[in-house]
Amino acid sequence: MITRYFKYIIISFLLVLIQSKIMRFFSLEGITPDLLTIWIAYIAVQRGQMTGTLWGFALGMFYDLSVGSFIGLSALTKTIAGFTAGYFYDEQRTSMTLGSYRFLIVVLLVSFIHNALYFIIYTRGSETGFLSAIFEVGLATTCYTTIISLLPVFFFARKIVK
Repeated sequence: MITRYFKYIIISFLLVLIQSKIMRFFSLEGITPDLLTIWIAYIAVQRGQMTGTLWGFALGMFYDLSVGSFIGLSALTKTIAGFTAGYFYDEQRTSMTLGSYRFLIVVLLVSFIHNALYFIIYTRGSETGFLSAIFEVGLATTCYTTIISLLPVFFFARKIVK
């Protein structure tokens, strides 16, 4: 159990580093996929709602502190993302969920909720409107994140076949 969480910490650290430093190079029209939301959804589907919620908060706070923009916003939204993704936890079907379209649906839903909340709060007081924040920026980020989540689905689908 300790080695599993140590592995999660190492992967989380690497993903925060990649998200904050490298993912901007994969930006399309200012839209960047959110690897941390995919990782939180993975943890929640694999380990449950409480674990997903706690990892969501920890990753969100670590990301906020590493980027330094709006401290606490990612912690809040990623906590909610982990909590939401935890509803899809089923101990008997974890491998099946991670290796099928179900994981894409989880990421799509969780990412939309995360991005809607994030961009509504982030754009308060700016010229970007409420609906624009949700549907232009939030939905585009959600779609991009869901497309990137095909990579872990293919990985787990191969593990199921073997």
